[in-house]
Amino acid sequence: MIHQIILAHPKPGMSEEEFQRYWVEEHAIRYASRIPQIKRYCVNTRIPRPGDATDPLWSGAAEIWLENEEEQLASLQTPEFLEGARLDEPRWAAFWRTVVLDTDAHVVVEGAGADGPTTKLLVLVKRREGLPLREFRDRSLNRHARLAEKIPGLRRYLQNHTRDAFYGVGEAVLDCAYQLWFDTAEAYETARETPEFRDVFADLATFAEARYVHTLLFEEHWIFGRGESR
Repeated sequence: MIHQIILAHPKPGMSEEEFQRYWVEEHAIRYASRIPQIKRYCVNTRIPRPGDATDPLWSGAAEIWLENEEEQLASLQTPEFLEGARLDEPRWAAFWRTVVLDTDAHVVVEGAGADGPTTKLLVLVKRREGLPLREFRDRSLNRHARLAEKIPGLRRYLQNHTRDAFYGVGEAVLDCAYQLWFDTAEAYETARETPEFRDVFADLATFAEARYVHTLLFEEHWIFGRGESR
């Protein structure tokens, strides 16, 4: 199963609130959700936090699940995509700031299903220069994952590693997207003040490039497929 993450930013002149509303209530419902190959679909909207940049890199992230590469290619050739979702995107998104990652999801903390929390921290990383990809993945899925499991209040945890195809002719923009769920935004703020949380990011600094570590707090909006197997 391909777990695709699409990071997007509002088009010029559109506020973040307008961008998020259009994505969730218009684009997702009227266009993207009609692409038949998409098995599950979720839109995440950024939760502003004190100290955030006035113009964040991204204001939202969609997640879609596709069965395999053949289904993914077929989805890009459908009228629902070509005449619907693709034509609609310039109405609300700055396409030149969009980043797309195809990933393989690894469940570290299973958590709840359909009734689970919808507050989620997304941590995007690029491995330290000179570190082989295999070593980065091994470090991430073992020692780093064991540290993350200890974070107080953590309800669910996934590591989404960029698929090998993204390295076919060079380097991928990002190597992994970590997803950490908490009951509420307040529960996240409490967790990030704990020694266990600080240990996770201290460890991350030993094998990831600090300038390419991006953290965004999101609220999930499931369009369809919540609670089904990833």
